[in-house]
Amino acid sequence: MAEASSEMQKYFKSIDEGVDATYALASLARSKGFDPEKEVSVPIAKNMAERVEGIISTVAPSLADSGLSIRIKELEEQYGSLDWRVALVIAQEVAMVKFGKFETKLAAMETGIRVGIAYLTLGIVASPIEGFVELKLPLRKDGKPYFSLMYSGPIRSAGGTAAAVSVVVADYVRVKMGYDAYVPTDKEIQRNVTELQDYHDRVTNLQYLPSGKEVQFLMEHLPVQVNGDPSEKIEVSNYKDLERVETNRIRSGVCLVMGEGIAQKAKKVHKQLSSWSKEFGLEHWDFLKDFLKLQQKEKAQGKEEDTQKIVPVYTFISDIVAGRPVLTHPLRPGGFRLRYGRSRASGYSSAAIHPATSFILNQYIAVGTQLKVERPGKAAALTCCDSIEGPIVLLKDGTVRRLHTLAEAKQHSKETAKILFLGDLLFNYGDFFNRAHTLIPAGYCEEWWIQELELSVKKKHGSLDFEAVGMECGIDGAFVKSLFADPLFVFPTAKQALALCKTYSVRLHPRHTYHWNILSFVEFTALLGSLQKGKVIAEGEGHRIVFAYEESFKSQLEVIGVPHKAIANEHLVLEGDEAAVFVALFYGDQKKFSGVSETKGQTTTDLLNEVCSIQQQDKSGVFIGARMGRPEKAKMRKLAGSPHVLFPVGDEGGKLRSFQSSMEKGKITAELKAYYCGVCKSSALFGVCERCNTATVPAFVDRSSGAMTLKQGDNHSSYHKTTIPIRDLFQKLRKDLKEKVLPDLIKGVRGTSNRDHTPEHLSKGILRAKHNVYVNKDGTTRYDMTQLVITHFKPLEIGTSVERLRELGYGLDCYGKPLVDDNQILELKPQDIVLPACPESPEEGADEILFRTTKFLDDLLVKLYGVKAFYKLKSTKDLAGHLVNALAPHTSSSVVARIVGFSKTQGFLAHPMLHAATRRDCDGDEASVTLLLDTLLNFSRQFLPNTRGATQDASLVLTSRVIPSEVDDMVFDVDVVWKYPLSFYEAALAYKGPWEVEIEQLGKRLNTPAQYEGMGFTHGISNINEGVMCSAYKTLPSMQEKLQGQMDLADRIRAVDEADVARLVIDKHFIRDIKGNLRKFSQQQFRCSNCNTKYRRPPLIGRCTECHGTIIFTISQGSIVKYLEPAISLATRYNLDAYMQQSLDLVKRRVEGVFGREPDKQVGLGSWF
Repeated sequence: MAEASSEMQKYFKSIDEGVDATYALASLARSKGFDPEKEVSVPIAKNMAERVEGIISTVAPSLADSGLSIRIKELEEQYGSLDWRVALVIAQEVAMVKFGKFETKLAAMETGIRVGIAYLTLGIVASPIEGFVELKLPLRKDGKPYFSLMYSGPIRSAGGTAAAVSVVVADYVRVKMGYDAYVPTDKEIQRNVTELQDYHDRVTNLQYLPSGKEVQFLMEHLPVQVNGDPSEKIEVSNYKDLERVETNRIRSGVCLVMGEGIAQKAKKVHKQLSSWSKEFGLEHWDFLKDFLKLQQKEKAQGKEEDTQKIVPVYTFISDIVAGRPVLTHPLRPGGFRLRYGRSRASGYSSAAIHPATSFILNQYIAVGTQLKVERPGKAAALTCCDSIEGPIVLLKDGTVRRLHTLAEAKQHSKETAKILFLGDLLFNYGDFFNRAHTLIPAGYCEEWWIQELELSVKKKHGSLDFEAVGMECGIDGAFVKSLFADPLFVFPTAKQALALCKTYSVRLHPRHTYHWNILSFVEFTALLGSLQKGKVIAEGEGHRIVFAYEESFKSQLEVIGVPHKAIANEHLVLEGDEAAVFVALFYGDQKKFSGVSETKGQTTTDLLNEVCSIQQQDKSGVFIGARMGRPEKAKMRKLAGSPHVLFPVGDEGGKLRSFQSSMEKGKITAELKAYYCGVCKSSALFGVCERCNTATVPAFVDRSSGAMTLKQGDNHSSYHKTTIPIRDLFQKLRKDLKEKVLPDLIKGVRGTSNRDHTPEHLSKGILRAKHNVYVNKDGTTRYDMTQLVITHFKPLEIGTSVERLRELGYGLDCYGKPLVDDNQILELKPQDIVLPACPESPEEGADEILFRTTKFLDDLLVKLYGVKAFYKLKSTKDLAGHLVNALAPHTSSSVVARIVGFSKTQGFLAHPMLHAATRRDCDGDEASVTLLLDTLLNFSRQFLPNTRGATQDASLVLTSRVIPSEVDDMVFDVDVVWKYPLSFYEAALAYKGPWEVEIEQLGKRLNTPAQYEGMGFTHGISNINEGVMCSAYKTLPSMQEKLQGQMDLADRIRAVDEADVARLVIDKHFIRDIKGNLRKFSQQQFRCSNCNTKYRRPPLIGRCTECHGTIIFTISQGSIVKYLEPAISLATRYNLDAYMQQSLDLVKRRVEGVFGREPDKQVGLGSWF
């Protein structure tokens, strides 16, 4: 077992015991025969090696219990955990049939490659069985076979690195098995060049699109063929009908492996291979060295050398969506100011803003909302942190205010005319390290200032003598102590800050520093001229400065973020702290400013420091561009039609797919798996006969005669078309379940989509409908949520009592004090989770859904399986302590987690390590949870659709314990310190690389007890539930209101160019949508409004041939023209360029050419707004 303290071992033991108890109960219930299998379908894996074996055994059953997992552990001891060489060797050994049995040599090699890919992807994702389709052995021109690797779209879930290394694994197997290298023809090379460009232009943007020369170089040097199945309906634009390429259609697998895999990750692959390629006979991969030179040359082509240390990045804004606001243009002053640090609810790709900021942005940005950002990565999920700086706003009466609290934001939101500064955006050091992003200057902040003061105090007094500091500066010693203890929540007044500044030669406190560097030298000198006209008025112990109202002077005060009042457009007034600072800076010896001159490279802050004894540091640092991405999510997973059970209703179910409709018709006609009852001597529907309640056996049906047999033959099928007397069946099941009445609405699926047409037991649908829960494609009930980090929590935030938390193992808070108060901060255990129960969301919280699911499961255990109830919960609070399994999209291995409480957010709050175990970070991804008993009791692989990718989102394997060294290595970069040292801020000022700074990260704690506990955080939070909990984007009912909100923010945020937003919305969203729907309109199908039957062309009789219902369009005129008027209104209001206006006019003519011209209406310009 991985290193852990005794307390942590006790915690893991309790989880293991819970898993074992749940597994035993599910096994007992499954043995009754009501499910497709009589045993639990999800094997438990205690480590990654067992996960790899479990995933691959779904397609190669002979590998189960073959010793494969033991051998992987041996290789890890030899090479190290997660080393690529383990993947190579284990792939080779499987290919040489050292494990399992295979019918052919080709099958063994193919399985070996799958095992290698499964190891590279931690045995979590489905790409080894869905993304790598098969291995083929076509012939070269000389008649020798070569490796052709068939990839498909699901290889995306492997990630770029694993996709690239999968080619290396396959090549290693090729070398060891003695096969020759692939030699492409010129046309095959050009086919790939064309195909990648077509995929990028016509299907979806690749993260990295290699140039034609890059693709050509790779094709000429790759020793295996990267091939794939056709995935898109679109054909390549050129180089068709090639002998060794089976399809003319675009192959997504090829494009992903070549573009986002080998080309994008070439540097990383080469770095690893260069150290051991000769040892493994892969020295021919040295071609990557030359490829990287070519790639660098291609990237630099046409670009002038950039001498700037930091340049604006526009990628995040290029794929803008209508209704989702742009918050900051790249590097624009007044936008999000970079703040380094990690709150207890941020990090691992998630960031934090002040709760006042979330509210003042028209409530568009909520906890869990995704932000597309300029840097350090591409996106981040957001939480709120009230220990960072909030926004500065201009009110309608001319007053400029800092908003320090959420309450202030609520008070002044309706009066806000302009948002001058958005406030801070908190990113942790680990995110910069992981992206290898240069450290960039941060704005001067409290945690930086307090360390400078501490150094100066120690230098003067020999120690942190709070009383001495107080005496020298005329400040109460107790206040000085509290200032050092909590500098993010305790602030000195301007008078106190100035005294500390003068006495200890430190820079002025950040709260009393302004954004001087935004002003140019000319603007600063103009400001000095205006300041000389001010009248200083003494008021008690302080001052007030009054100026005559000047628009230019007021504008400059707004630009640098100085709070002030405007009195009836006649006077501008500085008072309180602002007046004290300005008096100290500018109203002592004013002659010192008379001779100031501009020096090249000198900032305005430098200029101030030259002439003032009070020293300051740049307040601004770097502003980060951002826009809203996906809104937060927390809702129950529902299939199309919201079925309660995976049982077909056939055409008799009507539009609602309800059994009530089918009961009115008395029957259901559907294809179902064949079972035979020996007692009744007839076919049955389930593993237990619905008539006599005895066990049945799987049967087969002769395709020609329809006769049923128990032996499988060549012309036999495992399913048959049958007619079910549904009314009688429901009455029998109702009596068996001892239900007095059936629910008013029970919904099924139109037809089963799995290979054998295996249905779920109908009793489950009755009980789900009774408890108002719905079924997913795998037979379980899931709850989907946005993934968010949390490492520490307070009991009051999650609604769990102190007593219950003690029972769950939380005896001490994060400072080692006994838990007695619900406001203490506790460190979250690695497999504990906090689920959403947001009262503001239109969707039900996880607490209500899971609570009802426990009621369903208890009913199911008692009434169908005949065993004792398991949960017996009285309220949602009783869910704390129960186990779930967490699963991320596109993965096939879930992780056991324990509920400890519920927040008021819409986030899946969990430890970074648990998120990493699902192979996801927190940049806006989502994951789901299912009650563990639900998965073990109701999940069956036989329910999964018979389509490629069906296993991607299914729990094929269950990981019972999180082992840090076996999770996604991205989490190793998360920092775990309580503060960043002064040297860090100095390194950021010097634009150093993140690896040049020493800050402890999680990866340095591996295989020690500290890997599970003792994490720190740099920024405190009063309450994780503070801020906007539900984005306005989700609650606004129409696109018009969403777009109006988006443009309102563009107008009000100083850091946003509103005309550019209007242009982007039209160009990137509206025009594309109109043109795309217009194209689809001409290619559309038609459907029956009654039974939903689809037709390529309308029947000649003019109505449905099945039910005589009305035939209607599948794409309506309204869906095409819905964005035309808003696009024209936007272009008019913001006076966009002639090219955009003419483009819209052409689109309008095309629409009118199809639908005719509407009668002219007299409306105002920009009418939509």
